Amino acid sequence: MIARMWHGRVPVSKSDQYLKLMRTVAIPDYKSTPGNRGAFALREIQRDVAHFVMLTFWEAREAITQFAGNNMEAAKYYELYDNE
Repeated sequence: MIARMWHGRVPVSKSDQYLKLMRTVAIPDYKSTPGNRGAFALREIQRDVAHFVMLTFWEAREAITQFAGNNMEAAKYYELYDNE
């Protein structure tokens, strides 16, 4: 099994919206990919910044490239729109 982590940050004022986006869009996207064995969105607030870690588990590298593309080190971004 392979664990993959991504770190991002948003202003605290947008952190609830971003967590909702990760739970309703990103995690289902991860989990719908064959070979995904789990996905978690972790949030830590430090002063005026919310740090997010997306932790995902995969059966094999091929499953990651199916999700992320040929460059499996590249992050897949989910845009947070102000009207959400």
